[in-house]
Amino acid sequence: MQVAESNSSVSPKIGTLREGALHAQLKEWYRRPGDELEKRLSGYVVDIVRDELLIEIQTGGFAPLRHKLDVLTREHPVRIVAPVACERRIIRLSSEGEILSARRSPRHGRAEDVFSRLVSIPTLLCRPQLEIEILLTEEDELRVHQPGKAFRRHGWVVSGRSLSGVADCIRIAGPEDAAALLPSRLPESFDTAELAEAAAITRRLAQQMTYCLRAMGMLEIAGNRRHAHVYRRTTAASRLASHSLEKRPRKSEARLA
Repeated sequence: MQVAESNSSVSPKIGTLREGALHAQLKEWYRRPGDELEKRLSGYVVDIVRDELLIEIQTGGFAPLRHKLDVLTREHPVRIVAPVACERRIIRLSSEGEILSARRSPRHGRAEDVFSRLVSIPTLLCRPQLEIEILLTEEDELRVHQPGKAFRRHGWVVSGRSLSGVADCIRIAGPEDAAALLPSRLPESFDTAELAEAAAITRRLAQQMTYCLRAMGMLEIAGNRRHAHVYRRTTAASRLASHSLEKRPRKSEARLA
């Protein structure tokens, strides 16, 4: 899927794009006839309302959405639209907005990257009213030179991101879909180093994946190895049993009843 009449060719004056340009472009790409935009519900402004479905486009982390999602998912189905840049073009601009250079970034985002944002709200995905749609996007990252800042990039600061296309959409409708992002060739028991190797991701991202999936009840600790947890997938039966135990009142609660 591509953005119709998208910004695949960048204007020489794109330095005027605001920081929220990517959010605005995604909202325009995602909207459908009949959608309501920026509607206030339960004290919150929702990006897109499509009949009963509430759609939130989140280009950054999920932590700022925690309380909003907690409230809205009690009464409405909610979908978080999360872009992950699978292709990125880095464009350097002059102070007047003229293009100085453009190159392809060697970094390619993947669906698994969403776990780095999901760590803020992993258990909310257990609610049947919440789902996440990952958009694998093609983006332009705009940089301007500000001496004394962004030391590792030699003063080149990210001033904005712009959408040029959408390559794919991946829907995560619950914990089972999230667990499906684990590589199939993992052994029955594994640590985060083995997960990182099997999935070709960083150890840090592997740790974030196991944290989220354990919080959702899709993984459990099977032991320890070399001062690291060893994980295994849970079964539907074990998740049901665990859920039943959580629902069972404690002895102190029973005496009070």
